[in-house]
Amino acid sequence: MRAQRALAKEPDYPPVTAGRTLVFPRDFGAHPQYRTEWWYATGWLFAADRTALGFQVTFFRSRPALDEANPSRFAPRQLLFANVALSDPQAGKLQHDQRSARSGFGLAQASEADTSVQIGAWSFVRDTHNGAYKVDIDAADFVMEFAMQPTQRVLLNGAQGYSRKGPLASEASYYYSEPALHVSGMLTRNRTSGGKAEPVQGIAWLDHEWSSAYLADEAIGWDWIGLNFDDGAALMAFQMRDKAGRKFWAGGTLRRADGSSHELAPADVVFTPLRWWRSPHTDARYPVAMRVDAGDLHLTLTPLFDDQEVDSRASTGAVYWEGAVTVTAATPATQSGSASAAPRATATASNEAAKPLARGYLELTGYVARLRL
Repeated sequence: MRAQRALAKEPDYPPVTAGRTLVFPRDFGAHPQYRTEWWYATGWLFAADRTALGFQVTFFRSRPALDEANPSRFAPRQLLFANVALSDPQAGKLQHDQRSARSGFGLAQASEADTSVQIGAWSFVRDTHNGAYKVDIDAADFVMEFAMQPTQRVLLNGAQGYSRKGPLASEASYYYSEPALHVSGMLTRNRTSGGKAEPVQGIAWLDHEWSSAYLADEAIGWDWIGLNFDDGAALMAFQMRDKAGRKFWAGGTLRRADGSSHELAPADVVFTPLRWWRSPHTDARYPVAMRVDAGDLHLTLTPLFDDQEVDSRASTGAVYWEGAVTVTAATPATQSGSASAAPRATATASNEAAKPLARGYLELTGYVARLRL
């Protein structure tokens, strides 16, 4: 009965509203009153022998539906989760690890002052002096010890950080990105078979989002990309899918090489599957090769390899595909006059096999079951 009373009253989660100005460094930190929050870093690493690898480090914070009047020190007022993964083509499949803990008691914490998230020995911390993010992850199959140094200013997504996720104004998040992070440090691969630490360099993308009503009732999941272009441009784009698998909502932000940026409207963003892969682990089908049309950009996404499915049922409960992709130009969907003024990523079909224009990550959720946050 006591547990039932503790769950009887849902917290008063604050809504996400337009017009709020994000303030840094405060908004680099946690926002514990909101239902859901994550710090999500993805990127490409290159070893000394030029081996290409993908990596992902995500820390989640969740405020559960717990009655705030519950006096127990053990009441889980904040839950923290972490998912980490290494995409190593030599391994042939995603290497993944996960953690979860309630906040407090020295086990886990998410600072409100700046980015500083920790679960046990795993941590993701922003240096207040130079802005670099320090990643310390000691996983089952690998160890990550590196820094991610910003090279561009913060990218505010949506309307100055207010990012709509559906037709209702409340279906939104506060959302910013930090593209083109320069990565340097040490990576240990194959640690269970005697692998040694090796220096790595690379480029990464950081997303930080918080919300109280992220998914509309009609939505089952989303497709998302964060892409760093060789010329310094950056693209974030997503589409929310309904229960029939169709585009329900979409959006994005494009920063061009000259530093100018603009919001992409729902009609501006189209994801088109080019090739599907069936997971031998869950039997789910994922569109691992995609065409993405985002404004005047027309892009083809090709995975580093197919088996980059993340099974986090031991922590967040979700199963999804999240993988490193290379980006080449695709033929414009129409031969309208705007195509001639597009940046170099909208090259003609004759350039489609040219070297990659960008590298980044593709995330595919809701293909096993409706995503629950």
